[in-house]
Amino acid sequence: MSARLSTVAFEAKDAHVLADFYQRLLGYVVRAQEPDWVLIGPPGGGTALSFQTERTYVPPVWPSAPGDQRAMLHLDIEVDDLPAETARVLAEGARLAAYQPQEDVRVFLDPAGHPFCLWVGSAQ
Repeated sequence: MSARLSTVAFEAKDAHVLADFYQRLLGYVVRAQEPDWVLIGPPGGGTALSFQTERTYVPPVWPSAPGDQRAMLHLDIEVDDLPAETARVLAEGARLAAYQPQEDVRVFLDPAGHPFCLWVGSAQ
């Protein structure tokens, strides 16, 4: 098969602000940028994230109800220490979502309102 996922794209009111947040969160580097678009990815290569400025962007509502703007996707980010990473993510500018459906997962909203989750993987 020759198909490979290269990038996950996000819309935001300001692509650069959101890209900066995820750079700090994930330790990614800027691969390319334009005035309304930024591409970041792992320093050693791998799947990237891109951010596009959309002036009419409307943040999703979590959890959503009928008629709300729904999230189209969310990122699940595995961490080693949930309490420590929760504190770090909050310090970087994320907000803890009011609704938390699981005890071992934390749902956050990034600066543009996209939900994402931190979770601790089981030891292998």
